[in-house]
Amino acid sequence: MLVAAHSDRGGLDDHARQVVAAAAMLADAQTEVALLVFGELKDDAAELGVDQLIELPGFDRRSFAPENELRALQACAAALSPAHLLLPDNASGDGDLGRRYAASAGASVATHVVEIDARHVGAYAQARRAFSTRALPDVILLAPNAVDAKLPFIGAGERLMGDFIHAAGDNAQTYRDLGLDEIDAAQVALEEADFIISAGNGVCDIGAFEQLASVLGAAIGASRVAVDNGHFSRDKQVGATGKTVEASVYIAFGISGAVQHLQGIKDCRHVIAVNLDGSAPIAKRANITVVGDAQATIAALIEQVQRARATRGQTPAAAGAPKPAGVAA
Repeated sequence: MLVAAHSDRGGLDDHARQVVAAAAMLADAQTEVALLVFGELKDDAAELGVDQLIELPGFDRRSFAPENELRALQACAAALSPAHLLLPDNASGDGDLGRRYAASAGASVATHVVEIDARHVGAYAQARRAFSTRALPDVILLAPNAVDAKLPFIGAGERLMGDFIHAAGDNAQTYRDLGLDEIDAAQVALEEADFIISAGNGVCDIGAFEQLASVLGAAIGASRVAVDNGHFSRDKQVGATGKTVEASVYIAFGISGAVQHLQGIKDCRHVIAVNLDGSAPIAKRANITVVGDAQATIAALIEQVQRARATRGQTPAAAGAPKPAGVAA
């Protein structure tokens, strides 16, 4: 079983982890699960259920190189001869790569798969008015949340050298990547932001909070209480009655964590809480909790980021300049 996916900041998102789990569950005692990662992987491959890991650190998810990625995948598939190839069916490169591979190889393919076992795959059809099944195809593009990423076993976690396919990334391609347009992170809709700092009732210095957002290049969110107090506009409200966000990093300053707010951040990858009360409800959701004053923590963060950028030779003006939306300091 071969799984291919892009990493983000050295890790796999939940969707990619689910695809690896699906491959592991399909594999029998004589079948190994290989993972081809476009980018670096700092996660524990064995814990994910991977037996063989191949990293391609020369590929960046933020760059557009579909032909080079296709050649790399073709080289890997030729070397490993997998029974099935599985990829996340997403809009950030994996789904497109899977379709390109199936077309180039003349392989059978199933997309938007929501049901899978050792005998068949299933997907909705006719605008979700019908359900279609078929035998396992060569290429399987799995929809999000089709399987549980948690496995009752681990893989071998062996790392393979990817030298035999590194050259695939060096060939010229017909696409020219224009890169990312730099915009003020404050202009990014919260639903699309990858890095959000959010203020609650415990934040009284709004100016310093907004300065931190500018320094970090983060989008601004707020709790319902902070919005009701007039500190932020309604479009900044995060929660069940506001916006549901899926940021990679969500830092909550002075937010206790009402049920409605926790519902709005349930899909965030990393949550950091800054609160005087270490037993506040948000601490149970947070990956890291800083027990301390929000204002003092904000001031310390601004100082630390500016000092770090000054050490790298950036001017004070550059340190406070907008960065590409969603890019952490």
